[in-house]
Amino acid sequence: MEEFIGELWDKLITRTAYRGFPKARVELKEIAHIAPIFFRALGGDAGLTIRAGTATAHGARRKFLERIAGIGERVELAWLDDTTLHLPAAIDTFPARAQNRELYLWLIALAAHDVAPDASWIVRNQRATEATLLALPGMRARYQRLLEETLAQRPDPDRLPAPDGVAETTIRAALCHPGSIAHFIPGKNPPTPVPLWLHPEPPVAIGEQRKAAAGVPQQPGGDKAGSDAEARKRRAEAVEMPESSSPFMLLFRAESLFSWAEYVKVNRPLDEDDNDHAVKAANDLDFLSVASDGKTTASRIRFDLDLPAESDDDLVLADGILLPEWDYRKQRLQPDHCRLQMFVASDAEPCALPPALRTIAKGLRNQFQSLSTTPARLKGQVSGSDLDLDACVRYMAERASGAPLAEPGLYIDTRKQSRDLSCLLLADLSLSTDAWINNSARVIDVIRDSLLLFGESLAATGDRFALYGFSSVRRRNIRFHLLKGFDERYSDTIRGRLSALKPGFYTRMGAAIRHASAILSKQKSSRRLLLILTDGKPNDLDKYEGRYGIEDTRMAIHEARSLGLTPFCVTIDEKAGDYLPHLFGANGYVVVRNAAELPQVLPRLYVQLTGTH
Repeated sequence: MEEFIGELWDKLITRTAYRGFPKARVELKEIAHIAPIFFRALGGDAGLTIRAGTATAHGARRKFLERIAGIGERVELAWLDDTTLHLPAAIDTFPARAQNRELYLWLIALAAHDVAPDASWIVRNQRATEATLLALPGMRARYQRLLEETLAQRPDPDRLPAPDGVAETTIRAALCHPGSIAHFIPGKNPPTPVPLWLHPEPPVAIGEQRKAAAGVPQQPGGDKAGSDAEARKRRAEAVEMPESSSPFMLLFRAESLFSWAEYVKVNRPLDEDDNDHAVKAANDLDFLSVASDGKTTASRIRFDLDLPAESDDDLVLADGILLPEWDYRKQRLQPDHCRLQMFVASDAEPCALPPALRTIAKGLRNQFQSLSTTPARLKGQVSGSDLDLDACVRYMAERASGAPLAEPGLYIDTRKQSRDLSCLLLADLSLSTDAWINNSARVIDVIRDSLLLFGESLAATGDRFALYGFSSVRRRNIRFHLLKGFDERYSDTIRGRLSALKPGFYTRMGAAIRHASAILSKQKSSRRLLLILTDGKPNDLDKYEGRYGIEDTRMAIHEARSLGLTPFCVTIDEKAGDYLPHLFGANGYVVVRNAAELPQVLPRLYVQLTGTH
């Protein structure tokens, strides 16, 4: 009974003390499809992704009821770092949903016009506001509406202690007249957070650099993996593994008499209630302390942690194939920065096509055999079945002008033309492909079937094609697997290599694309297609994580295009829209929503890309 009454009291006091308007709440996922487009259209850095940030302690004065309820200590604000624009996971600041949605759009526009990122907090936000309103006059009315609501909710300067009142008056002046305040003198307490501005002190990754596991790399989330439904970027620090066998740790802090936090050991079986409990606990912590016990996990709760990446070394590489890598911070190509090793499966026994794929393969072969020679309409011919009207008009005009005439080609003829095409398919074989997509198949199984059916289809056309796979462990160990070379006939030997595919490690995509481009560029075909099959974004253990890997991959794709190749990406990553437009352009990729359909989608996609019908 006491527990029941306590729960009722907690709900009542929390609901009464809460400043927001839950019924008018707008969540980031509701505008996730337009936020990246809006940000980039306004001139925002195309290399940044947009995702939910995390709440941070603000230290400002709280109302009496908030202190009783134990809420209001933290707030979600917007901020930028090198890789991401962080926005609140949800906004319920204002009483109307339309206003909360407009606040999202305003914050995106403000971030896109962050013209003075190194200035002080108050100057930086004034400069950004000025730049936004100058570039987007249509935002003035929206800003004014948001400003009026914001000022109505802020504390009255006359009711604050003198130093805090002066600080609040300064903030109000900066909001109403951007550019009018050059200096900010803080009061005794930090000011109430300003929802219309970027974060005054953006969170940064703390603690030691992330280190690679000493044993077998951790398996990605499969069918037993719980995930963070809010997809936040969580602040985290790496710590040593606690030696105590107790599942509880008692912590003493100066600001509170005592508090406790549960130590969640994630390599134990977890049910949904445990996952929910751990996620809720994470929401109440400023930092997640992460330790590794060197054991693989049977179950996981998947958080996106803001941990410092392991730094990259500058050792000179001597073995393997040396490849450059693009450093976007230095804006230069680092020569001989990566080492790529060629591999071919030594234990792959030749085998026939698996029985489960034979019916599908037969239909695809029949379809693709008709593409071996395709009819083409040739204009400007001396003879043919139809008149070339453009050529006839041009000929009559030249004849009337008295210009000397060559032998006219006034006809269109339809003939069978041999296809002059080479295709290299590069498959991501990283550890993430070991995840389960349903109760019967993993991602690697789907990729294996896709490559087998792709090979069966292209073998029927006579097109020159090659198949390779890749994974990596830092820049010195990029594993490039030969599955089928251009000079090899598609046979049971190739099928055996494909059937032996296993998940690898990580995804250093730039180096793999550069080497694949070098192989494909040697083909003499008039059309050369580079197909990239992946299930996620570029990443590795070192600084290749995040924007560094994205920008290197983008540069590798640009280099491929400069060689006359046509790169195209096929992915099953549901979040590909956050980064693939920046890498491949709006028309340079396709997302296969149902991974199980990939084996049948890939051959059909090839038909579309090669312009045959």
